[in-house]
Amino acid sequence: MTQRWTEEMLDRLAEKVDRLSEDADKRSQDMRETNIRIDAYQKSATQVVNLAFALLATATITVIVSSVLK
Repeated sequence: MTQRWTEEMLDRLAEKVDRLSEDADKRSQDMRETNIRIDAYQKSATQVVNLAFALLATATITVIVSSVLK
């Protein structure tokens, strides 16, 4: 049996499509914002690790130099 689409049915369908499109746009924007946050976190974590290694290297060099000069 073939169903005829009424204007009301088409209007409801159009509203649902519009809502889905808006939801997809919002999800896309949320994903971009999340990616930006993750990128910033990764860069920060890398900087902390680099700082830790630099401090360890400096402490090691300091201990070696002070032992040699005594």
